[in-house]
Amino acid sequence: MGSPVHRVSLGDTWSTQVHPDIESERYIQSFNVERLINILDGGAQNTALRRKVGTYLQGLETEATYDAATQEFVVHSPTMTATKWWPGDLGRSATHALVQAQLICSGARQGMHAFIVPIRSLQDHTPLPGVTVGDIGPKMGFHHIDHGFLRLDHVRIPRENMLSRFAQVLPDGTYLKVGSLQINYLSMVVMRVDLLLGEIIPMLQKACVIAIRYSVIRHQSSLRPSGPEVKILDYQTQQHKLLPQLATVYAFHFLASNLLKFFHSSYSAILNRDFSHLPELHALSAGIKALVSDLCLQGTELCRRACGGHGYSKLSGLPSLVSRVTASCTYEGENTVLYLQTARFLVKNYLQVHGSLGSTSQMFLPKSTAYLTTPYQARCPAQKAADFLHAKLYTAAWAHVAARLIKDSAHHLQTLMQSGADWDEAWNQSTVLHLQAAKAHCYYISVKNFTETLDKLENEPAIQQVLKRLCDLYALHSILTNSGDFLHDGFLSGTQVDAVRTAYLNLLLLIRKDAILLTDAFDFMDHCLNSALGCYDGNVYERLFHWAQRSPTNTQGNPAYEKYIKPLLQSWRSKL
Repeated sequence: MGSPVHRVSLGDTWSTQVHPDIESERYIQSFNVERLINILDGGAQNTALRRKVGTYLQGLETEATYDAATQEFVVHSPTMTATKWWPGDLGRSATHALVQAQLICSGARQGMHAFIVPIRSLQDHTPLPGVTVGDIGPKMGFHHIDHGFLRLDHVRIPRENMLSRFAQVLPDGTYLKVGSLQINYLSMVVMRVDLLLGEIIPMLQKACVIAIRYSVIRHQSSLRPSGPEVKILDYQTQQHKLLPQLATVYAFHFLASNLLKFFHSSYSAILNRDFSHLPELHALSAGIKALVSDLCLQGTELCRRACGGHGYSKLSGLPSLVSRVTASCTYEGENTVLYLQTARFLVKNYLQVHGSLGSTSQMFLPKSTAYLTTPYQARCPAQKAADFLHAKLYTAAWAHVAARLIKDSAHHLQTLMQSGADWDEAWNQSTVLHLQAAKAHCYYISVKNFTETLDKLENEPAIQQVLKRLCDLYALHSILTNSGDFLHDGFLSGTQVDAVRTAYLNLLLLIRKDAILLTDAFDFMDHCLNSALGCYDGNVYERLFHWAQRSPTNTQGNPAYEKYIKPLLQSWRSKL
């Protein structure tokens, strides 16, 4: 393993001395941590480089009307609800904005398109004529970013300011487009894919590092009478809180990495005017962003609570992680809306294969939904706990549940329509079922992706073994968390769910011994974690005390003493 010195806060006098409780966790390594870091980064060269260095789009009200006489677009916010709200750097900094607006040319609406709109003077930074722009005010987090609002009152921009790779407006107002209208959603797809690895998943990774490192430093009570106090990570309940989060964040890292590869291949095809992968890419990015941000929020908060009172302190670094990942459930698509966009894709695919109730046809489906054409077992064949450690078995179990829920949601939709409801009404009356089906589909995709990642690590047997345990834990924990869906149609029996739990609990003990090494593989430096609890050397309490002493409330005078306490004490003294 390479030197860990790059991770440590060398400015602290104690940082050259590693705490014995965390040093013992790294003493015997069952796998090469540096090699796992390379795998997570996609290669040793990437590791070296890294160390060196609104959702309802159809309803957008902002309009861009083309004026052929002047060859300009007139960009306008016709209503108060057309105000742009939340864009980062808009409040005080940006001079130009990329504005999504409904294109109107030759009297016809052509849907959403993107336009570059100057909003502030390049001479004195004041808002340009027709532009109302400012900061939206205090937020739950992201205080360093000036999120802003923007209203446009008939602002004119040149025709060339429309982004025109896949659509353009000719000087005379003729509208030309290339490919699908869904290409207009590509920018949001790009943002979702980028956010997964760049913003959302690292929040849970950091939370796992902090909570698990702290859990081998914090000792409390004894496991046996008269025994010594033990590391709290040795308690099964603490393992149950934290290790599933560790397994989840590994699953999500590989899932997002694979989605990024699919995006690059799809984008290359799009540049060659092949738009066939775009619907699947949109559905996958929407559903995966929703599942990842949902579970990263739950996991980060669990990590915070697992650190007890210190987890409530900002010095732990955990409250800021929770507030940041909370925002991810809303930005670049609110999660319920995203799940339902995935559900539309799933229902459409299901109906292409099965058509009307009871009928089946042979049709080609995208890779992510190909399982909908495969007959599935009515009952799980597992007979003992060890059977549930077979990747094919739990992957097939999730395929069964996802396919059944998609079928149920599609059939419910069709039944409502046969009863006289139109499509829109029937869809709205079945969205809870669609939401449940989309979540199950995303779980299936994440489990299947993790198992396929393991298959590619045959030349890394030690790493493959430890990641296989994480994969097993992620799959079994997700089954236990959603056990009602597996019990509903009898696919699993109560006895089999008990066997799943047995296998799950056995995995906790196996993963416990590698927990610190698995968090080290995320390769965060101390200054990046910004946590007294999660420091690499484990000197938690020294940092807490040192950082607390540097707090302004301890280095500055107390104005409350002069104003309130001193007069009160003097009044008491005079009475005595």
